[in-house]
Amino acid sequence: MTIKIKYFTDKIQKLQKITNGNWIDLRVAEDVELKKGEFKLIPLGIAIEIPQGYEAHVVPRSSTFKNFGLIQVNHQGIIDGPDRETGEGGYCGNDDQWFAPMYAMRDTQVHINDRICQFRIMEQQPDIVFEEVTQLSRKNRGGFGTTGKN
Repeated sequence: MTIKIKYFTDKIQKLQKITNGNWIDLRVAEDVELKKGEFKLIPLGIAIEIPQGYEAHVVPRSSTFKNFGLIQVNHQGIIDGPDRETGEGGYCGNDDQWFAPMYAMRDTQVHINDRICQFRIMEQQPDIVFEEVTQLSRKNRGGFGTTGKN
């Protein structure tokens, strides 16, 4: 799959070919200083023309909190691609730069090219019809999560 990408700065490392299954690191496009308790949309310096029928899922890197004390406030961002049937809509226009919504848990700085989040391109959810039933067919696991304990 080939995806068009626009860069808003020449200061960040460009994305390269991605191996199937890997997450793609996103980099800070400008130096940012945040005080504890501040929120900022941190520019990532790119816009992507997401293919019809797809969307991008953006999550923080596992080291973002440890290294920078930042929490991505939406925990997982969804960047909509065009509608799978009409091809309309989506956040993939010429000026639709991606941002990471971050909240600082301590005074911190991020610099151009720091990797603070990652994304992958996913197929949009198919049409789903819900059928109400009185019984489900699978075995009851008996509790919370996979441990069976509350």
